[in-house]
Amino acid sequence: MIYFELIEELAMVIEARPLAEITKEALKVLYKEIGIVNTVRFLSQFTTGYGNYTREREQLFAGMTLDDIVAEKKRTRSETSLRE
Repeated sequence: MIYFELIEELAMVIEARPLAEITKEALKVLYKEIGIVNTVRFLSQFTTGYGNYTREREQLFAGMTLDDIVAEKKRTRSETSLRE
């Protein structure tokens, strides 16, 4: 029981910091530890992107079957490997 009372006391002492402040500090730590390039690479995996993929996909693949899409991918992959 003493353990839980201690936890409750600690929770009262520790103030919640604003999220902006925590983010700023976290970015400084990341930059210092892994560098700016790797920090940007790390953060970019959490962005949501933009646009409407469903609408774009429907337009991009309109009138194509799955077999058509796979064949096109194989064709472009082989063309790319020939250029290398």
